[in-house]
Amino acid sequence: MEPRRTLRRTAPSAPVTRVFLDTNVLVYLFDADEPQKQSRSAELLKAAGEEGGPLVSTQLLQEFYAVVTRKLSRPLDPAKAENAVRAFATLPLIVVTPEIILAAIRLQRLEKLSLWDALIVQAAIAGGADLLYSEDMQHGRQFGQLRVENPFALA
Repeated sequence: MEPRRTLRRTAPSAPVTRVFLDTNVLVYLFDADEPQKQSRSAELLKAAGEEGGPLVSTQLLQEFYAVVTRKLSRPLDPAKAENAVRAFATLPLIVVTPEIILAAIRLQRLEKLSLWDALIVQAAIAGGADLLYSEDMQHGRQFGQLRVENPFALA
């Protein structure tokens, strides 16, 4: 007689949420004047890293550098800001292509977004993101499968 086989049941794995980070989430990592948002941004980055890394775009890297070197009350030294951009560039990166730009222009016209927000949304969609963390867009807004969430309103 053949030995009885026991089937092991494993808990179904939760679907992985693909997260796209807007520029402000990364900026707050370096904004000492916003300690609660700084802490929340670090939590978001860590959590997204545990699920394969957050998505970012080439637009986001450019905006990040401009903001942290010019618009913070205590701007980052350009060399430190460059090092941060290098580190963020190792994350899954969506290159803003002409196709993404044209799709963003259509989205901007249809949804009454700024072009810059529409570019963020289109890059997130191009990367297959389910969730976009942004302080600048309407919390709960949907763009197809992409949902916008303001992580600072929940903190």
